[in-house]
Amino acid sequence: MKLNILVLPGDGIGPEVTREAVRVLEHVAAKWNHALHMEEGLLGGIAIHKTGGPFPDRTRELALATDATLLGAVGLPEFDHLPPEKRPEKGLLGIRKALDVFANLRPIVAYEALLASSPLKDEIVRGTDMLIVRELTAGLYFGTPRGISGESGERVAVNSMVYRESEIKRVARMAFELARKRRKKLTSADKANVLENSQLWREVVTQAGKDYPDVEVDHILVDNCAMQLVLNPTRFDVVVTENLFGDILSDEGAVLAGSIGMLQSASIGDQQPNGVWRGLYEPVHGSAPDIAGQNKANPFAAIGSAAAMLNYSFGLKEEGAAIDAAIQTVLKHGPVTADIKRQGTAGTTEEVGKAVCAAIG
Repeated sequence: MKLNILVLPGDGIGPEVTREAVRVLEHVAAKWNHALHMEEGLLGGIAIHKTGGPFPDRTRELALATDATLLGAVGLPEFDHLPPEKRPEKGLLGIRKALDVFANLRPIVAYEALLASSPLKDEIVRGTDMLIVRELTAGLYFGTPRGISGESGERVAVNSMVYRESEIKRVARMAFELARKRRKKLTSADKANVLENSQLWREVVTQAGKDYPDVEVDHILVDNCAMQLVLNPTRFDVVVTENLFGDILSDEGAVLAGSIGMLQSASIGDQQPNGVWRGLYEPVHGSAPDIAGQNKANPFAAIGSAAAMLNYSFGLKEEGAAIDAAIQTVLKHGPVTADIKRQGTAGTTEEVGKAVCAAIG
């Protein structure tokens, strides 16, 4: 199979973790005799430095021409004083919108080898295996009107949470389809007790559920959902929620996984005419500029994102499963990086990537 992939290393530790994900992809392609074609582009702070903007036109063209995009991380402290539209993160929002990848899939799994890395008790975390489905192209991050107005001393900031019924319905149906392939349980998180936006969300999800009678559906207020994630995480299978809520809840999942360096993600949209699910794949963690260039960043999330790419965008489930199994092997036997190393000497980013390749065989 021909794998046509755009690689966007991005900022901070992005190039380091992406390098190891690419190493694993090259190893898998050689083992299974796939033709791997990769092109590199600019996004985020590095794009601002080199082109003047966080999402260059050339990157947009490449993303729309390839089957899948692998992203490292975006964001640098030097841009923190700028308004949102000029920051590196604007490039991330831009490519999501350009690709129309409306569903962000974030699996949260508590691996046995990492139970001690979670600050929660083993008996609470053990058995956690959930998938958070976050709507990605609407809500507060994209709604208008937005902005800051007024004079100094009494300025007003406005952001609009805007959802169309069609936007809720498509991500709900995606979540139901995914739940049908798992344990057939879907939880929808909203704030329907105070937000009209959430009232529409709950109504549309409920209606969509009628087409999936085999999937159990329940609704939960997002504040209670945040609490239940750390009190009883095994109650969840698939959780679907809007953009802002999903951003917060999925990062909370790092407590369950033992490190935010373990959290992969896949952002997918509608299936293309050629049968490919165009997607954007990235680790959940940020650019961590404080450890950039030191060969100590955890690459498991980036490597796991590459496995998700093979699964969703190319239908290569055997290859994706081989990477996931190799990650578990390395977690058990090492080497692992300092964020999850409990004792002894931590491994480097490169050592972990090579170990995953060796575990694949």
